[in-house]
Amino acid sequence: MALKLAILASGTGTNAQAMIDKSKAGLLDVEICLIASNKKEAKVLERGHKAQIPTCFLDPKAYPDRTAFDLALLERIIASGAEAIALAGYMRMLSSPFLAGFQGPVLNLHPALLPSFPGLHGAADAINYGVKISGATVHFVDEEMDHGPVIIQAAVPVKAHATQDTLLSKIHALEHRIYPQALQWLAQGRISVENRVVHVEQRAVAFAPTSPNYLVYPPLEAGF
Repeated sequence: MALKLAILASGTGTNAQAMIDKSKAGLLDVEICLIASNKKEAKVLERGHKAQIPTCFLDPKAYPDRTAFDLALLERIIASGAEAIALAGYMRMLSSPFLAGFQGPVLNLHPALLPSFPGLHGAADAINYGVKISGATVHFVDEEMDHGPVIIQAAVPVKAHATQDTLLSKIHALEHRIYPQALQWLAQGRISVENRVVHVEQRAVAFAPTSPNYLVYPPLEAGF
């Protein structure tokens, strides 16, 4: 049975689209039961409408504080039947009451190789620091920003004179592969966590090709 998934996003929703596409292609064993946003004009809501997925906009200004907003959002998510949550460019920290109230896993994607460069400007911070390698991380969410156990990471080279836009274009291309892959492992019940270390059960599968300039670990499987 497919894993029931809620997606939270604040922007264009390209990662949400990757999940939608993989699910429709039969490669990702999830049923996206809700796409929710804190931005009324977020394009991700249009993507949800087009895919005939239930969508929801909640205005943070309509609630007295962050906790009240999060609990209202949590109510919508629980009502949708979601068993897991994917944050896909969701530009709000989830509060402790939200995380305590949701019984399933919550995943996030960050455009840097955690634990380096957490926060809102991971790619720009990496460039400004002068790194030679950056990338993307899918991790479990806990109460600290960009802190939870790492599931999968993809590394890309940072060339001289790279800009945030050129680096992010490389990172986004891999994000659209590693996030669905992490969700597929979750849907298959192949992920376990021990002392912050995420283990993925190995199976005899074909692996997906990647550019020799990129490193993804654990490796992507066929279809991702």
